[in-house]
Amino acid sequence: MRLTEHLLGFMLLGSEWVLFLLLGLSVVSVAVMVERAIFLRARGDADAFARELEALLKGGDLTGARKALVGRTAPAAMVAAAGLSHYDRGSESVGAAMASAKARLRIDMEKNLGVLGTLGNNAPFIGLFGTVLGIIKAFADLSRNSAGGAGAVMAGISEALVATAVGLMVAIPAVIAFNYFQAKVRKTISGVDSIAHMVLATFPGEGDAAGAPVRAEAKG
Repeated sequence: MRLTEHLLGFMLLGSEWVLFLLLGLSVVSVAVMVERAIFLRARGDADAFARELEALLKGGDLTGARKALVGRTAPAAMVAAAGLSHYDRGSESVGAAMASAKARLRIDMEKNLGVLGTLGNNAPFIGLFGTVLGIIKAFADLSRNSAGGAGAVMAGISEALVATAVGLMVAIPAVIAFNYFQAKVRKTISGVDSIAHMVLATFPGEGDAAGAPVRAEAKG
């Protein structure tokens, strides 16, 4: 049997299995959206926390600053806590500790966002593939039963187009969610950088040089 005949046999399976695939991918997409929404939800007033921490550090109350960070789950608080844990070792150690904490934080915040990006980019093509399969099957059915006429072909094509529509239904929410979460990650990281700069700026006796480690890191 020729290769074309083998491929045609696969094509004649139609678009139904593609629809099941897209429905499965939609479940994955929604699961990722819910998981990321829970993980990236707002965790307290960052501005109030920053003012409180800055006042404590400027007043030289390192113990109070560390206590203020206990139990806080906000990303900026976690990065600041990493820096304050190295406060006795100098500004370079503080900056390096916060840079490391920020890198881990970014990885955690961007987890699974690639799934949404991939679905947003490829779900329409999967749907289009299903439509092509459906059209091939419609014409093959017509060739075997020409009595059905154009009506049978149109019915088959309309069913095949459902795959494209479902592909778009999967892709559009995924793209919207991906862009939203990426913007939220950028905003959070910006807040983390602000807190990190503030911690180093209040480091005793270091002046402008204290900010250098985090400023260099922030460009990445």
